[in-house]
Amino acid sequence: MLPGIIGLVQATEAVKLLLNAGEPLVGRLLMYDSLAMKFREFRTVKDPACALCGSRPTITELEKAHDEGAACAVRAPAARELPHAVAKASVTTGRPSAP
Repeated sequence: MLPGIIGLVQATEAVKLLLNAGEPLVGRLLMYDSLAMKFREFRTVKDPACALCGSRPTITELEKAHDEGAACAVRAPAARELPHAVAKASVTTGRPSAP
């Protein structure tokens, strides 16, 4: 049930952004407490020292930064660690190939 609720919220946010309708959660964090069935909202403030979106960004190319591990704490698996059909497409496009 939890993935369904969170997925619904994510889909709603995507539709709002695509249609430029409503008030998307930009600058806000939505927390869901499944035990109490409550949502809480927190305002977020942009960090001026952020390497990606701060006043003096040092990360300007996301693909390069991701490959170097600067933009994401989780590194993508090397192509040799993926099944062959997926590896070929993933390395060039970032997406698995169609069957």
